[in-house]
Amino acid sequence: MTIVIFLGVLLGAMALGMPIAFALLASGVALMFHLDMFNNQIVAQNLVNGADNFPLMAVPFFILAGELMNAGGISKRIINFAMALFGHVKGGLGYVAILASVIFAGLSGSAVADAAALGAILIPMMVAAGYDRAQSGGLIAASSIIAPILPPSIPMIIFGVTAGVSITKLFMAGIIPGLLIAVVLTISWWSITRKGNFKVQPKKSFKEIMQAFLAASWALFLPVLIIGGLRGGIFTPTEAAVVSAVYSLIVGLFIYREINLKKVYHLLVAASKTTSVVMFLAAAAMVSAWLITVANIPAELADVLGPLIENKVLLILAINLLVLLVGTAMDLTPTILILTPVLMPIIEMAGIDPIFFGLIFILNNCVGLLTPPVGTVLNVVAGVGKLSMEQIMKGVWPFLVVETLLLLILSLFPDLVLIPLGWFT
Repeated sequence: MTIVIFLGVLLGAMALGMPIAFALLASGVALMFHLDMFNNQIVAQNLVNGADNFPLMAVPFFILAGELMNAGGISKRIINFAMALFGHVKGGLGYVAILASVIFAGLSGSAVADAAALGAILIPMMVAAGYDRAQSGGLIAASSIIAPILPPSIPMIIFGVTAGVSITKLFMAGIIPGLLIAVVLTISWWSITRKGNFKVQPKKSFKEIMQAFLAASWALFLPVLIIGGLRGGIFTPTEAAVVSAVYSLIVGLFIYREINLKKVYHLLVAASKTTSVVMFLAAAAMVSAWLITVANIPAELADVLGPLIENKVLLILAINLLVLLVGTAMDLTPTILILTPVLMPIIEMAGIDPIFFGLIFILNNCVGLLTPPVGTVLNVVAGVGKLSMEQIMKGVWPFLVVETLLLLILSLFPDLVLIPLGWFT
């Protein structure tokens, strides 16, 4: 009965158009009334505890770093470097999009930010070169979900805080799967474009490639700095976020000189607005998470999934199916905040590695960013690329299929995640 009340109020509030953070609060309060333990002080205390979390400090700094990178010329130089490498190849602009997505992923940690930046720059270029607009938008949308998988990843920070697992290990676990996404997208793009007739850029000389590399070198060094610092134990994920923001500010102000102090103010305001949404969601989710525990909902769900707990593969596949369905109707961050407290006790009962589960769970949620009706990344790319939802869906489905197959393969073969994790940690 408690599961029905929690989900009924949550989904009902969302259906009425209530913001997800307030819907979470409403479902939590409904559970308190059902359990005959309503106390507004408990609500307030859990709200404060939800936001008062040191690892969550990484979120605003990575968001600020993303704003500074886009405004400071870092994004433009990364694309120019990728163009110098692959612009002359048949279908080269697609490979540019994939490579740029991988590099961007090591900078921002946000699929939406990457989709907006790459879509605005590359889709007009791809259309002018003879590429199909829908396929171009679909590739950029599918490539942008590399960002939440490769470190630094904002969703991994949120999952790590909510689940109580090592964020550094989650970051390291995402390196190989993130690169595998790039590989399967590259193969898919080659298959789609190998018979096409597209305009290509003149082949760059070695000198021109080196010039593009040197121009982008300050941007390219940032992922190395972050991953090296985390791997070497020099700083924590939260400190890495601060380093990322300060580094981006210095590069934008004094090296590329594309931002000034007046623009910094507007970037701080923009980052603050985005941060406020994420932090309020985290605070509201803490109320629901506390009540989920008190109401013993994980035990009720464990009874439902009981027959599968002894079989780790079937349990992971069942959870994947659940998350895929939820992902069609809910954005990534709320899904992590709502489902993590419910699913983690079951994962622990089944003896599944929490780092492996976190990686699979986040990848699954990323696939949800490419599925309607919510499909946040789809909506962003459709907006910047001047595409209808029907067009962007037509363009993204081949890439969505291969990414879903990769999710299935990683779910069936955990060693593809855990063995490389051992190398990096």
